Amino acid sequence: MFKRVQLFLLIFCAPYLLRAQTTVANAENWMGFKRVFITIDNHKAYYVKPDNPLPGNPWVWRASFPDWHTQMDSLLLKRGFYVAYINADDQYGNPQAMQIWDKFYKYLTETVSLARQASLEGVSRGALYTMAWAKRNPDKVSCIYNETPVYDFKSWPGGKGKGPGDTAAWKQLKQVCNFTEQQAMDYRDNPIDHLEGLAGFKVPVLNVIGINDELAPRAENTDLFVQRYTTLGGPASIYPVTDGPQELRGHHFPIKHAGLYADFIFSNSYPVKKTLPYTDYFKIRTGLPHFFEAASNKRKVTVAFLGGSITYNPGWRGKTCAYLQECFPETEFHFIAAGIPSLGSLPHAFRLQRDVLDSGKIDLLFVEAAVNDRVNGTDSLTQVRDLEGIIRHTKQNNPLVDVVVMEFADPDKNKDYSKGILPVEIENHELVAGHYQLPSINLAKEVYDKLKNNEFSWADDFKDLHPAPFGQEIYFETIKSLLQACRENYALQTRSISPNLIIPKPLNKFSFNNGSYYPLTQAKRDSKWTYTENWSPQDHLGTRDGFVHVPVLSADQPGASLSLAFKGTAIGIAIVSGADAGMVTYSIDGGPSKTIDLYTQWSSFLHLPWYLLLDGSLANKGHILKLTIADSKNANSKGNACRIVTFFKND
Repeated sequence: MFKRVQLFLLIFCAPYLLRAQTTVANAENWMGFKRVFITIDNHKAYYVKPDNPLPGNPWVWRASFPDWHTQMDSLLLKRGFYVAYINADDQYGNPQAMQIWDKFYKYLTETVSLARQASLEGVSRGALYTMAWAKRNPDKVSCIYNETPVYDFKSWPGGKGKGPGDTAAWKQLKQVCNFTEQQAMDYRDNPIDHLEGLAGFKVPVLNVIGINDELAPRAENTDLFVQRYTTLGGPASIYPVTDGPQELRGHHFPIKHAGLYADFIFSNSYPVKKTLPYTDYFKIRTGLPHFFEAASNKRKVTVAFLGGSITYNPGWRGKTCAYLQECFPETEFHFIAAGIPSLGSLPHAFRLQRDVLDSGKIDLLFVEAAVNDRVNGTDSLTQVRDLEGIIRHTKQNNPLVDVVVMEFADPDKNKDYSKGILPVEIENHELVAGHYQLPSINLAKEVYDKLKNNEFSWADDFKDLHPAPFGQEIYFETIKSLLQACRENYALQTRSISPNLIIPKPLNKFSFNNGSYYPLTQAKRDSKWTYTENWSPQDHLGTRDGFVHVPVLSADQPGASLSLAFKGTAIGIAIVSGADAGMVTYSIDGGPSKTIDLYTQWSSFLHLPWYLLLDGSLANKGHILKLTIADSKNANSKGNACRIVTFFKND
């Protein structure tokens, strides 16, 4: 990555997709090279073969006007590059065009064995295609050459700025994008928008422009793009052409430095870098047949995301939602964002009912807990009971639900892998996923292997266990690859899916299959406890959504006591642990008294949601919990407080 940027600076600072329906036609000569014609889903396409291909088969992908200014392509063919083009014109880079591009890419990389990364060439409106595809696939692009680029369709064909626009093309754009006038004006995914991921991959972009282009004014297009892209850390350069004649109001000009531009593409695309495929890091197992059946045939589909802060934060989740909507534009999606920072598998198992299942029947669930289970110190047995409980509980709600189990990266897992150790959280996620034949993605192993393969740097690119935009793109691309593979698998099966309603026997008889919250009002308490209907902290420490402005049962005096009658195999308390968190002693059914410290390593600056499983192996009958605030406290704590947000139990 860094070599690519250095070369760039050196030169210029001195639907998701089923397998494509493909046909191959006869070849012909193009500029002295063999051109092979193919058809991808009724779209005409071709690729041109060099006489002596370079190792790794680097290639150039042209968008729109493939016979315009071909000098650079001819030079690259002579140097061993392939050249490719597919006709998806008059769609202005819309999602349907991008799906055709995806199919063409798949054909070229898998059938023709071209390099995994393409260099993109866009002329004029072709930049709407190159940038749309590059933003969706920054990992698959080595560099971009854009000539007289349109970077905002409101500028052209809209003509909403200084340029004249094109009335007929503007009408066509709104039609193929299914926009009203206002929707087109409000659209916020032009090439000038959402550049974080592309910039994270540091994809070099060379802009060759007319000095006085009136059709695509540079202030509304190239200058705006370069300003935004470079601000985000993306490498971009402008080469203004002053040579004449300048025609079509400055939009057409001669190319007199084709060798220089060819050097830009060559230097950023060769040698071809070998990257590890996403397919090495997921397991399809029985796939997602019921989800694809529902998305293909039903008008409404519900997809839920259950996880911690990596699910809560913007990034892969939003991209996955947008991708599913693009794949099934006729389907009405309901997305449930049930990510809460700091929470792992134990909270997930007991909040599943309220935060996910109470919203209705779920068709697809994404679940992750591997990072927070390590950070929170959740023991191995509890992890298995949690994860299995989530799966069984979800399938009790809808036996046809499909589930994707995900395992994200963190420095601790990198250390484990470096020592040849399989992280216990990964082992448990895979144990449960394998037992129930669920698709799973080991993103932790993928990140570690790609770091070892020198594809990127943790410090400079991935940056944190809460990934930078670069890392979010890695996550999304792998998730997208899994979805694509599962959809292909579904397409090869009979379209009439036979329901398999048999749930395997549990791995552990005490798994939390019916975890739920248990109301605070069920507790019998002494006068030292206070019930607050709308709690918020007075010390100005941080809070988490869902754990502030909620009912809380609290006490801060040693000796404050409560009791709770309940029925089930497990009982616990969910608290907010702040700077004054104390200790509690508790017993169940008059058994031995145990003491637990409520203060955490984060309590000095955050009222942390903290779930404490008091016992998970009880007989399935009635029990009595007794809990008392202890006299002792953590040396770092400022008090003896216990603030209970909810009890939780498993029936």
